Amino acid sequence: MKTSTIPVMAAALLAAGSASAAPASYYASLTGAAEATPNDSHGIGSSVVTFDLTAHVLTVDLSFVGLEGLSTASHIHCCTTTPGTGAAIVATETPTFTSFPTGVTGGIYSMMYNTLLPGSWNPAFIAANGGSVASAEAAFSAGLATGSAYLNIHSTEYPAGEIRGFLAPVPEPGQWGMLLMGLPVLLALARRRH
Repeated sequence: MKTSTIPVMAAALLAAGSASAAPASYYASLTGAAEATPNDSHGIGSSVVTFDLTAHVLTVDLSFVGLEGLSTASHIHCCTTTPGTGAAIVATETPTFTSFPTGVTGGIYSMMYNTLLPGSWNPAFIAANGGSVASAEAAFSAGLATGSAYLNIHSTEYPAGEIRGFLAPVPEPGQWGMLLMGLPVLLALARRRH
Protein backbone atom coordinates (compact mmCIF):
# COMPACT_ATOMS: atom_id res chain seq x y z
CA MET A 1 0.00 0.00 0.00
CA LYS A 2 1.32 3.43 -0.93
CA THR A 3 2.04 5.83 1.92
CA SER A 4 0.04 8.56 0.15
CA THR A 5 -3.13 6.45 0.24
CA ILE A 6 -3.07 6.06 4.04
CA PRO A 7 -4.32 9.62 4.74
CA VAL A 8 -7.04 9.21 2.11
CA MET A 9 -8.19 5.92 3.66
CA ALA A 10 -8.09 7.41 7.17
CA ALA A 11 -10.23 10.34 6.02
CA ALA A 12 -12.71 7.94 4.40
CA LEU A 13 -12.95 5.89 7.61
CA LEU A 14 -13.51 9.02 9.68
CA ALA A 15 -16.21 10.22 7.29
CA ALA A 16 -17.92 6.83 7.38
CA GLY A 17 -17.77 6.81 11.18
CA SER A 18 -19.29 10.26 11.48
CA ALA A 19 -22.00 9.48 8.93
CA SER A 20 -23.18 6.54 11.01
CA ALA A 21 -22.94 8.34 14.36
CA ALA A 22 -25.88 7.64 16.60
CA PRO A 23 -28.04 10.40 18.03
CA ALA A 24 -26.75 11.66 21.38
CA SER A 25 -29.14 12.12 24.32
CA TYR A 26 -28.73 14.52 27.22
CA TYR A 27 -30.62 14.85 30.51
CA ALA A 28 -31.18 17.79 32.85
CA SER A 29 -32.90 18.23 36.20
CA LEU A 30 -34.22 21.79 36.44
CA THR A 31 -34.28 23.76 39.71
CA GLY A 32 -34.25 27.36 40.86
CA ALA A 33 -30.97 26.80 42.70
CA ALA A 34 -29.34 25.93 39.35
CA GLU A 35 -30.28 29.26 37.71
CA ALA A 36 -27.47 31.69 36.80
CA THR A 37 -28.81 33.85 39.64
CA PRO A 38 -30.01 31.14 42.04
CA ASN A 39 -33.52 31.58 43.44
CA ASP A 40 -35.81 29.92 46.01
CA SER A 41 -38.36 28.58 43.53
CA HIS A 42 -40.01 25.31 44.53
CA GLY A 43 -40.49 24.55 40.83
CA ILE A 44 -38.76 21.52 39.38
CA GLY A 45 -38.46 19.99 35.96
CA SER A 46 -36.67 17.41 33.89
CA SER A 47 -35.70 17.25 30.27
CA VAL A 48 -34.24 14.83 27.77
CA VAL A 49 -32.77 16.42 24.66
CA THR A 50 -31.66 14.24 21.75
CA PHE A 51 -29.53 15.70 18.98
CA ASP A 52 -28.88 13.79 15.77
CA LEU A 53 -26.29 15.83 13.91
CA THR A 54 -26.36 13.45 10.93
CA ALA A 55 -30.14 13.61 10.46
CA HIS A 56 -30.27 17.27 11.57
CA VAL A 57 -32.96 16.59 14.18
CA LEU A 58 -33.24 18.03 17.68
CA THR A 59 -35.85 16.48 19.98
CA VAL A 60 -36.84 18.23 23.20
CA ASP A 61 -38.88 16.42 25.86
CA LEU A 62 -39.61 18.47 28.96
CA SER A 63 -41.85 18.31 32.01
CA PHE A 64 -42.14 20.80 34.86
CA VAL A 65 -44.29 21.46 37.92
CA GLY A 66 -44.65 23.91 40.80
CA LEU A 67 -43.40 27.13 39.21
CA GLU A 68 -43.82 30.20 41.45
CA GLY A 69 -44.92 32.27 38.45
CA LEU A 70 -46.67 31.49 35.19
CA SER A 71 -44.43 30.10 32.44
CA THR A 72 -43.46 32.60 29.74
CA ALA A 73 -40.68 30.90 27.73
CA SER A 74 -38.27 28.00 27.47
CA HIS A 75 -35.21 27.37 25.34
CA ILE A 76 -31.68 26.00 25.34
CA HIS A 77 -28.72 28.31 25.94
CA CYS A 78 -25.22 27.55 24.67
CA CYS A 79 -22.28 27.65 25.22
CA THR A 80 -20.94 28.66 28.64
CA THR A 81 -17.24 29.32 29.12
CA THR A 82 -17.02 26.80 31.96
CA PRO A 83 -19.08 23.59 31.75
CA GLY A 84 -21.87 23.38 34.33
CA THR A 85 -21.77 27.04 35.31
CA GLY A 86 -22.30 30.53 33.97
CA ALA A 87 -24.67 31.95 31.40
CA ALA A 88 -24.82 31.93 27.61
CA ILE A 89 -27.00 33.23 24.79
CA VAL A 90 -30.10 31.40 23.66
CA ALA A 91 -29.16 28.86 20.98
CA THR A 92 -32.57 27.52 19.98
CA GLU A 93 -35.47 29.46 18.51
CA THR A 94 -36.58 32.66 20.21
CA PRO A 95 -38.45 33.92 22.09
CA THR A 96 -39.47 30.37 23.09
CA PHE A 97 -39.86 26.83 21.81
CA THR A 98 -42.76 26.49 19.35
CA SER A 99 -45.97 25.52 21.19
CA PHE A 100 -44.32 25.61 24.62
CA PRO A 101 -47.10 25.82 27.26
CA THR A 102 -47.17 29.37 28.62
CA GLY A 103 -49.31 30.85 31.37
CA VAL A 104 -49.10 27.67 33.49
CA THR A 105 -47.19 26.49 36.58
CA GLY A 106 -46.63 23.01 35.22
CA GLY A 107 -46.81 21.12 31.97
CA ILE A 108 -45.34 18.68 29.49
CA TYR A 109 -43.67 19.56 26.21
CA SER A 110 -42.33 17.46 23.34
CA MET A 111 -41.15 18.73 19.96
CA MET A 112 -38.82 17.78 17.10
CA TYR A 113 -36.87 20.43 15.20
CA ASN A 114 -35.21 20.31 11.80
CA THR A 115 -31.87 21.93 12.60
CA LEU A 116 -31.18 22.67 8.92
CA LEU A 117 -33.88 25.36 9.13
CA PRO A 118 -32.58 28.77 10.28
CA GLY A 119 -35.85 29.27 12.21
CA SER A 120 -34.84 26.46 14.60
CA TRP A 121 -32.02 28.70 15.85
CA ASN A 122 -31.63 32.09 17.48
CA PRO A 123 -30.19 34.31 14.68
CA ALA A 124 -27.70 35.75 17.22
CA PHE A 125 -26.43 32.22 17.97
CA ILE A 126 -25.90 31.54 14.25
CA ALA A 127 -24.06 34.87 13.85
CA ALA A 128 -21.87 34.22 16.91
CA ASN A 129 -20.90 30.76 15.67
CA GLY A 130 -19.65 31.18 12.11
CA GLY A 131 -22.73 32.63 10.44
CA SER A 132 -24.19 29.42 9.01
CA VAL A 133 -26.67 26.80 10.20
CA ALA A 134 -23.96 24.13 9.81
CA SER A 135 -21.55 26.03 12.05
CA ALA A 136 -24.35 26.64 14.59
CA GLU A 137 -25.12 22.89 14.62
CA ALA A 138 -21.45 22.09 15.21
CA ALA A 139 -21.12 24.61 18.05
CA PHE A 140 -24.35 23.36 19.64
CA SER A 141 -23.23 19.74 19.38
CA ALA A 142 -19.89 20.61 21.01
CA GLY A 143 -21.65 22.57 23.76
CA LEU A 144 -23.92 19.63 24.54
CA ALA A 145 -21.00 17.20 24.57
CA THR A 146 -18.95 19.35 26.96
CA GLY A 147 -21.73 20.21 29.43
CA SER A 148 -21.82 23.85 28.32
CA ALA A 149 -25.50 23.95 27.29
CA TYR A 150 -28.51 24.31 29.56
CA LEU A 151 -32.28 24.36 29.28
CA ASN A 152 -34.33 26.77 31.34
CA ILE A 153 -37.88 27.95 31.88
CA HIS A 154 -38.77 31.61 32.43
CA SER A 155 -41.82 32.78 34.36
CA THR A 156 -43.69 35.91 35.39
CA GLU A 157 -42.11 35.64 38.85
CA TYR A 158 -38.58 35.11 37.51
CA PRO A 159 -38.36 36.73 34.04
CA ALA A 160 -34.62 35.98 33.74
CA GLY A 161 -35.26 32.28 34.41
CA GLU A 162 -37.06 30.38 37.17
CA ILE A 163 -35.57 26.89 36.77
CA ARG A 164 -32.72 25.49 34.72
CA GLY A 165 -30.46 22.51 34.35
CA PHE A 166 -27.25 21.81 32.46
CA LEU A 167 -27.60 19.02 29.92
CA ALA A 168 -25.40 15.99 30.60
CA PRO A 169 -25.05 12.80 28.56
CA VAL A 170 -27.65 10.13 29.32
CA PRO A 171 -25.80 7.03 30.54
CA GLU A 172 -25.38 4.19 28.07
CA PRO A 173 -27.57 1.10 28.69
CA GLY A 174 -24.61 -0.68 30.26
CA GLN A 175 -24.08 2.20 32.70
CA TRP A 176 -27.79 2.14 33.62
CA GLY A 177 -27.43 -1.58 34.31
CA MET A 178 -24.50 -0.99 36.64
CA LEU A 179 -26.42 1.77 38.43
CA LEU A 180 -29.47 -0.47 38.84
CA MET A 181 -27.30 -3.34 40.12
CA GLY A 182 -25.99 -1.04 42.85
CA LEU A 183 -29.50 0.03 43.91
CA PRO A 184 -30.18 -3.08 46.09
CA VAL A 185 -26.90 -2.46 47.93
CA LEU A 186 -27.88 1.16 48.65
CA LEU A 187 -31.33 0.08 49.84
CA ALA A 188 -29.80 -2.55 52.13
CA LEU A 189 -27.41 0.02 53.60
CA ALA A 190 -30.27 2.46 54.17
CA ARG A 191 -32.29 -0.24 55.99
CA ARG A 192 -29.34 -1.14 58.22
CA ARG A 193 -28.99 2.50 59.29
CA HIS A 194 -32.64 2.64 60.38
